[in-house]
Amino acid sequence: MTAIGRTSTAPDVVDVVALGESMVTFLPSRPGRLADVPAFERAIGGAESNVACVLAAAGHSTRWVGRVGADGFGDHLVEAIGAYGVDVSAVRRDPSRPTGIYFRTAGDRATDAHEVAYYRAGSAASAMSVDTMDLAAIRSGRVLHLSGITPALSAECLDLTRELTARRPGRPLVSFDVNHRPGLWRDAGHGHGPEVLLDLARGADLVFVGEDEAWGLGGPEAVRAALPEPELLVVKQGASGATAFHRTTGTGSGTDEVISVPALTVDVVAAVGAGDAFAAGFLSATLREKPVRERLRHGHLMAAAALTVPGDLATPPAREQADRLAVLDDTAWGRLRLGPGWTHAEEGADEEVRKP
Repeated sequence: MTAIGRTSTAPDVVDVVALGESMVTFLPSRPGRLADVPAFERAIGGAESNVACVLAAAGHSTRWVGRVGADGFGDHLVEAIGAYGVDVSAVRRDPSRPTGIYFRTAGDRATDAHEVAYYRAGSAASAMSVDTMDLAAIRSGRVLHLSGITPALSAECLDLTRELTARRPGRPLVSFDVNHRPGLWRDAGHGHGPEVLLDLARGADLVFVGEDEAWGLGGPEAVRAALPEPELLVVKQGASGATAFHRTTGTGSGTDEVISVPALTVDVVAAVGAGDAFAAGFLSATLREKPVRERLRHGHLMAAAALTVPGDLATPPAREQADRLAVLDDTAWGRLRLGPGWTHAEEGADEEVRKP
Protein backbone atom coordinates (compact mmCIF):
# COMPACT_ATOMS: atom_id res chain seq x y z
CA MET A 1 0.00 0.00 0.00
CA THR A 2 1.10 3.57 -0.61
CA ALA A 3 3.24 5.01 2.17
CA ILE A 4 1.11 6.64 4.83
CA GLY A 5 1.58 10.36 4.41
CA ARG A 6 4.22 12.26 6.28
CA THR A 7 7.11 10.88 8.28
CA SER A 8 8.10 14.15 9.96
CA THR A 9 8.52 14.09 13.72
CA ALA A 10 7.55 17.75 14.10
CA PRO A 11 5.22 18.19 17.10
CA ASP A 12 2.36 19.47 14.96
CA VAL A 13 2.23 16.34 12.79
CA VAL A 14 -0.36 13.84 14.04
CA ASP A 15 -1.48 10.39 12.99
CA VAL A 16 -4.89 11.48 11.69
CA VAL A 17 -6.54 14.80 10.89
CA ALA A 18 -10.33 14.68 10.53
CA LEU A 19 -12.17 17.56 8.89
CA GLY A 20 -15.92 18.05 9.14
CA GLU A 21 -18.95 19.36 10.97
CA SER A 22 -19.61 18.30 14.53
CA MET A 23 -22.92 19.07 16.20
CA VAL A 24 -24.41 18.96 19.65
CA THR A 25 -26.69 15.93 19.83
CA PHE A 26 -29.70 15.63 22.11
CA LEU A 27 -30.42 12.03 23.07
CA PRO A 28 -33.91 11.14 24.34
CA SER A 29 -34.51 10.24 27.96
CA ARG A 30 -36.92 7.49 26.90
CA PRO A 31 -38.24 5.81 23.73
CA GLY A 32 -41.07 7.42 21.82
CA ARG A 33 -41.88 10.19 19.40
CA LEU A 34 -39.94 13.42 19.65
CA ALA A 35 -43.24 15.08 20.51
CA ASP A 36 -43.57 12.83 23.57
CA VAL A 37 -40.01 12.79 24.92
CA PRO A 38 -39.92 15.06 28.01
CA ALA A 39 -36.15 15.52 28.30
CA PHE A 40 -32.93 15.00 26.41
CA GLU A 41 -29.32 14.38 27.36
CA ARG A 42 -26.68 16.45 25.60
CA ALA A 43 -23.92 14.66 23.67
CA ILE A 44 -21.77 15.25 20.62
CA GLY A 45 -22.07 13.91 17.11
CA GLY A 46 -20.28 14.25 13.81
CA ALA A 47 -18.89 11.57 11.52
CA GLU A 48 -15.38 12.96 11.26
CA SER A 49 -14.98 14.06 14.88
CA ASN A 50 -16.32 10.64 15.94
CA VAL A 51 -13.46 9.02 14.04
CA ALA A 52 -10.95 11.38 15.66
CA CYS A 53 -12.33 10.68 19.16
CA VAL A 54 -12.29 6.88 18.74
CA LEU A 55 -8.76 6.94 17.36
CA ALA A 56 -7.58 9.16 20.21
CA ALA A 57 -9.18 6.81 22.74
CA ALA A 58 -7.33 3.97 20.99
CA GLY A 59 -3.99 5.67 21.55
CA HIS A 60 -3.41 7.61 18.32
CA SER A 61 -2.62 11.31 17.97
CA THR A 62 -5.50 13.05 16.22
CA ARG A 63 -6.63 16.53 15.25
CA TRP A 64 -10.18 17.61 14.50
CA VAL A 65 -10.54 20.62 12.21
CA GLY A 66 -13.93 22.25 11.94
CA ARG A 67 -15.89 25.44 12.37
CA VAL A 68 -18.35 26.14 15.19
CA GLY A 69 -20.27 29.13 16.40
CA ALA A 70 -18.99 31.54 19.04
CA ASP A 71 -21.71 30.22 21.33
CA GLY A 72 -22.20 27.87 24.25
CA PHE A 73 -22.80 24.86 22.03
CA GLY A 74 -19.54 25.59 20.22
CA ASP A 75 -17.77 25.78 23.58
CA HIS A 76 -19.23 22.42 24.54
CA LEU A 77 -18.14 20.73 21.31
CA VAL A 78 -14.58 21.98 21.52
CA GLU A 79 -14.29 21.01 25.18
CA ALA A 80 -15.96 17.61 24.79
CA ILE A 81 -13.95 16.56 21.75
CA GLY A 82 -10.76 17.86 23.33
CA ALA A 83 -11.51 15.79 26.43
CA TYR A 84 -11.01 12.64 24.33
CA GLY A 85 -7.43 13.74 23.72
CA VAL A 86 -8.11 15.21 20.28
CA ASP A 87 -6.17 18.32 19.28
CA VAL A 88 -8.77 21.05 18.67
CA SER A 89 -6.38 23.97 18.24
CA ALA A 90 -7.27 24.41 14.54
CA VAL A 91 -11.03 24.68 15.12
CA ARG A 92 -12.32 28.05 13.92
CA ARG A 93 -15.04 30.03 15.72
CA ASP A 94 -17.66 31.92 13.71
CA PRO A 95 -19.18 34.99 15.40
CA SER A 96 -22.10 35.28 12.98
CA ARG A 97 -23.24 31.68 12.45
CA PRO A 98 -24.51 29.16 15.03
CA THR A 99 -23.27 25.73 15.96
CA GLY A 100 -25.43 22.99 14.45
CA ILE A 101 -27.59 20.83 16.75
CA TYR A 102 -29.92 17.89 16.29
CA PHE A 103 -32.40 15.78 18.21
CA ARG A 104 -33.15 12.11 17.62
CA THR A 105 -35.41 9.39 18.97
CA ALA A 106 -34.13 6.29 20.69
CA GLY A 107 -35.29 3.90 17.94
CA ASP A 108 -33.11 2.14 15.41
CA ARG A 109 -32.33 4.40 12.45
CA ALA A 110 -33.33 1.58 10.10
CA THR A 111 -37.01 1.73 11.16
CA ASP A 112 -39.75 4.11 10.06
CA ALA A 113 -40.31 5.10 13.70
CA HIS A 114 -36.90 6.77 13.92
CA GLU A 115 -36.95 10.56 13.88
CA VAL A 116 -34.11 13.04 13.54
CA ALA A 117 -34.59 16.80 13.67
CA TYR A 118 -31.58 18.74 12.36
CA TYR A 119 -30.98 22.42 13.03
CA ARG A 120 -27.88 22.94 10.91
CA ALA A 121 -28.94 25.19 8.00
CA GLY A 122 -26.60 28.18 7.88
CA SER A 123 -24.37 26.66 10.55
CA ALA A 124 -20.81 27.77 11.16
CA ALA A 125 -19.58 24.55 9.54
CA SER A 126 -21.34 25.41 6.29
CA ALA A 127 -18.93 28.36 5.98
CA MET A 128 -15.87 26.10 5.79
CA SER A 129 -13.97 26.96 2.63
CA VAL A 130 -10.50 27.09 1.13
CA ASP A 131 -10.25 30.69 2.36
CA THR A 132 -11.66 30.29 5.88
CA MET A 133 -9.80 27.15 6.98
CA ASP A 134 -6.15 26.47 7.83
CA LEU A 135 -5.05 24.19 4.98
CA ALA A 136 -1.65 23.58 6.57
CA ALA A 137 -3.30 22.25 9.73
CA ILE A 138 -5.69 20.14 7.68
CA ARG A 139 -2.80 18.53 5.83
CA SER A 140 -0.66 18.02 8.94
CA GLY A 141 -1.47 14.35 9.52
CA ARG A 142 -0.15 11.07 8.22
CA VAL A 143 -3.78 10.47 7.22
CA LEU A 144 -6.47 13.02 6.31
CA HIS A 145 -9.96 11.67 6.92
CA LEU A 146 -12.93 13.23 5.12
CA SER A 147 -16.53 12.28 4.50
CA GLY A 148 -19.25 12.94 1.96
CA ILE A 149 -21.22 14.94 4.51
CA THR A 150 -18.95 17.99 4.26
CA PRO A 151 -19.39 18.67 0.52
CA ALA A 152 -23.18 18.53 0.96
CA LEU A 153 -23.18 21.46 3.40
CA SER A 154 -22.47 24.23 0.89
CA ALA A 155 -20.81 25.01 -2.43
CA GLU A 156 -17.84 26.37 -0.47
CA CYS A 157 -17.54 23.11 1.48
CA LEU A 158 -17.63 21.20 -1.80
CA ASP A 159 -14.81 23.34 -3.20
CA LEU A 160 -12.78 22.70 -0.05
CA THR A 161 -13.30 18.94 -0.31
CA ARG A 162 -12.31 19.00 -3.99
CA GLU A 163 -9.11 20.86 -3.06
CA LEU A 164 -8.27 18.27 -0.39
CA THR A 165 -8.96 15.24 -2.60
CA ALA A 166 -6.98 16.57 -5.57
CA ARG A 167 -4.05 14.26 -6.22
CA ARG A 168 -0.85 16.20 -5.48
CA PRO A 169 2.68 15.09 -4.53
CA GLY A 170 3.39 15.08 -0.81
CA ARG A 171 -0.19 15.04 0.40
CA PRO A 172 -1.24 12.83 3.32
CA LEU A 173 -2.97 9.54 2.66
CA VAL A 174 -6.55 10.65 1.98
CA SER A 175 -9.30 8.55 3.55
CA PHE A 176 -12.84 9.24 2.32
CA ASP A 177 -16.04 7.83 3.80
CA VAL A 178 -18.75 8.29 1.17
CA ASN A 179 -21.46 8.70 3.83
CA HIS A 180 -24.19 9.58 1.35
CA ARG A 181 -26.99 11.47 3.11
CA PRO A 182 -29.76 11.97 0.50
CA GLY A 183 -31.61 14.48 2.68
CA LEU A 184 -28.64 16.83 2.74
CA TRP A 185 -28.14 16.68 -1.01
CA ARG A 186 -31.84 17.10 -1.76
CA ASP A 187 -31.67 20.67 -0.47
CA ALA A 188 -28.06 21.40 -1.42
CA GLY A 189 -28.54 23.02 -4.81
CA HIS A 190 -24.87 22.72 -5.77
CA GLY A 191 -24.69 19.28 -7.32
CA HIS A 192 -26.22 15.82 -7.61
CA GLY A 193 -25.01 13.93 -4.55
CA PRO A 194 -24.18 10.51 -6.03
CA GLU A 195 -22.26 12.00 -8.94
CA VAL A 196 -20.35 14.47 -6.77
CA LEU A 197 -19.43 11.79 -4.24
CA LEU A 198 -18.22 9.38 -6.91
CA ASP A 199 -15.98 12.09 -8.34
CA LEU A 200 -14.56 12.94 -4.91
CA ALA A 201 -14.00 9.29 -4.04
CA ARG A 202 -11.89 8.87 -7.16
CA GLY A 203 -9.35 11.28 -5.69
CA ALA A 204 -8.92 9.39 -2.41
CA ASP A 205 -6.39 6.70 -1.54
CA LEU A 206 -8.73 4.80 0.81
CA VAL A 207 -12.50 4.81 0.39
CA PHE A 208 -15.22 3.45 2.68
CA VAL A 209 -18.67 2.99 1.16
CA GLY A 210 -21.78 1.15 2.25
CA GLU A 211 -23.14 -1.30 -0.29
CA ASP A 212 -26.57 0.29 0.18
CA GLU A 213 -25.27 3.78 -0.67
CA ALA A 214 -23.10 2.89 -3.64
CA TRP A 215 -24.89 4.46 -6.55
CA GLY A 216 -27.44 1.66 -6.98
CA LEU A 217 -24.78 -0.85 -8.00
CA GLY A 218 -25.16 -4.57 -7.40
CA GLY A 219 -22.50 -5.89 -5.06
CA PRO A 220 -18.90 -5.10 -4.11
CA GLU A 221 -17.42 -6.10 -7.48
CA ALA A 222 -19.69 -3.64 -9.29
CA VAL A 223 -18.67 -0.89 -6.85
CA ARG A 224 -15.01 -1.60 -7.57
CA ALA A 225 -15.65 -1.54 -11.31
CA ALA A 226 -17.20 1.92 -10.96
CA LEU A 227 -14.44 3.12 -8.62
CA PRO A 228 -11.09 1.66 -9.72
CA GLU A 229 -8.89 4.62 -8.76
CA PRO A 230 -8.43 4.25 -4.95
CA GLU A 231 -5.66 1.89 -3.99
CA LEU A 232 -7.87 0.49 -1.25
CA LEU A 233 -11.67 0.31 -1.41
CA VAL A 234 -13.73 -1.03 1.50
CA VAL A 235 -17.34 -1.95 0.77
CA LYS A 236 -19.38 -2.29 3.96
CA GLN A 237 -22.15 -4.89 3.66
CA GLY A 238 -24.01 -4.41 6.94
CA ALA A 239 -24.60 -7.57 8.94
CA SER A 240 -22.90 -9.63 6.22
CA GLY A 241 -19.49 -8.07 6.78
CA ALA A 242 -17.14 -6.06 4.58
CA THR A 243 -15.05 -6.62 1.47
CA ALA A 244 -11.78 -4.84 0.71
CA PHE A 245 -10.21 -4.43 -2.71
CA HIS A 246 -6.48 -3.78 -2.35
CA ARG A 247 -4.57 -3.00 -5.51
CA THR A 248 -1.27 -4.81 -5.21
CA THR A 249 1.89 -2.91 -6.05
CA GLY A 250 4.70 -4.00 -8.31
CA THR A 251 2.52 -6.21 -10.49
CA GLY A 252 2.16 -3.76 -13.35
CA SER A 253 -1.35 -5.03 -13.97
CA GLY A 254 -3.06 -3.33 -11.05
CA THR A 255 -4.50 -6.63 -9.90
CA ASP A 256 -6.72 -6.47 -6.81
CA GLU A 257 -6.35 -8.60 -3.76
CA VAL A 258 -9.94 -9.18 -2.58
CA ILE A 259 -10.50 -9.87 1.11
CA SER A 260 -13.88 -10.43 2.77
CA VAL A 261 -14.45 -10.65 6.51
CA PRO A 262 -17.84 -11.50 8.04
CA ALA A 263 -19.33 -9.19 10.62
CA LEU A 264 -19.53 -10.22 14.25
CA THR A 265 -22.66 -11.27 16.07
CA VAL A 266 -23.53 -8.29 18.28
CA ASP A 267 -26.28 -7.65 20.85
CA VAL A 268 -27.15 -4.21 19.50
CA VAL A 269 -28.09 -1.43 21.92
CA ALA A 270 -28.25 1.37 19.32
CA ALA A 271 -27.30 1.34 15.66
CA VAL A 272 -25.57 4.72 15.68
CA GLY A 273 -21.91 5.55 15.21
CA ALA A 274 -20.99 2.08 13.95
CA GLY A 275 -19.84 3.26 10.52
CA ASP A 276 -17.55 5.89 12.01
CA ALA A 277 -16.18 3.37 14.49
CA PHE A 278 -15.52 0.88 11.69
CA ALA A 279 -13.51 3.52 9.82
CA ALA A 280 -11.56 4.33 12.99
CA GLY A 281 -10.73 0.67 13.59
CA PHE A 282 -9.60 0.17 10.02
CA LEU A 283 -7.48 3.34 10.11
CA SER A 284 -5.93 2.34 13.44
CA ALA A 285 -4.77 -0.96 11.99
CA THR A 286 -3.65 0.78 8.79
CA LEU A 287 -1.47 3.17 10.76
CA ARG A 288 0.11 0.14 12.41
CA GLU A 289 0.59 -1.53 9.01
CA LYS A 290 -1.52 -4.56 9.81
CA PRO A 291 -2.56 -6.92 6.97
CA VAL A 292 -5.79 -5.92 5.25
CA ARG A 293 -7.73 -8.84 6.76
CA GLU A 294 -6.80 -7.66 10.25
CA ARG A 295 -7.72 -4.09 9.35
CA LEU A 296 -11.22 -5.28 8.44
CA ARG A 297 -11.47 -7.20 11.70
CA HIS A 298 -10.36 -4.17 13.69
CA GLY A 299 -13.09 -2.23 11.90
CA HIS A 300 -15.69 -4.80 12.91
CA LEU A 301 -14.46 -4.79 16.52
CA MET A 302 -14.65 -0.99 16.81
CA ALA A 303 -18.11 -1.08 15.23
CA ALA A 304 -19.19 -3.68 17.78
CA ALA A 305 -18.07 -1.36 20.58
CA ALA A 306 -20.28 1.43 19.17
CA LEU A 307 -23.26 -0.87 18.63
CA THR A 308 -23.29 -1.96 22.27
CA VAL A 309 -23.71 1.53 23.77
CA PRO A 310 -26.64 4.00 23.39
CA GLY A 311 -24.67 6.94 21.94
CA ASP A 312 -22.38 7.57 18.99
CA LEU A 313 -19.14 7.08 20.91
CA ALA A 314 -17.97 4.08 22.90
CA THR A 315 -14.87 3.11 24.80
CA PRO A 316 -12.87 1.07 22.28
CA PRO A 317 -11.34 -2.25 23.24
CA ALA A 318 -7.82 -2.08 24.58
CA ARG A 319 -5.29 -2.40 21.79
CA GLU A 320 -3.99 -5.71 23.16
CA GLN A 321 -7.52 -7.12 23.36
CA ALA A 322 -8.38 -6.01 19.83
CA ASP A 323 -5.11 -7.35 18.44
CA ARG A 324 -5.76 -10.73 20.07
CA LEU A 325 -9.29 -11.01 18.74
CA ALA A 326 -8.29 -9.83 15.26
CA VAL A 327 -6.00 -12.82 14.74
CA LEU A 328 -8.43 -15.54 15.88
CA ASP A 329 -8.92 -18.35 13.40
CA ASP A 330 -12.07 -18.15 11.29
CA THR A 331 -13.97 -20.62 13.47
CA ALA A 332 -13.25 -18.72 16.69
CA TRP A 333 -14.05 -15.41 15.01
CA GLY A 334 -17.39 -16.78 13.89
CA ARG A 335 -18.23 -17.92 17.45
CA LEU A 336 -17.75 -14.48 18.98
CA ARG A 337 -20.89 -12.77 20.24
CA LEU A 338 -20.38 -9.34 21.74
CA GLY A 339 -22.73 -7.57 24.11
CA PRO A 340 -22.73 -4.48 26.36
CA GLY A 341 -19.55 -4.22 28.40
CA TRP A 342 -17.50 -6.55 26.24
CA THR A 343 -14.67 -4.04 25.83
CA HIS A 344 -14.03 -4.26 29.56
CA ALA A 345 -13.25 -7.98 29.46
CA GLU A 346 -9.87 -8.71 30.98
CA GLU A 347 -7.03 -9.52 28.64
CA GLY A 348 -6.88 -13.22 27.90
CA ALA A 349 -10.49 -13.79 28.97
CA ASP A 350 -11.92 -14.38 25.49
CA GLU A 351 -14.82 -16.33 26.95
CA GLU A 352 -16.04 -13.15 28.64
CA VAL A 353 -16.96 -11.64 25.32
CA ARG A 354 -18.81 -14.73 24.13
CA LYS A 355 -22.27 -15.91 24.89
CA PRO A 356 -23.69 -19.40 24.34
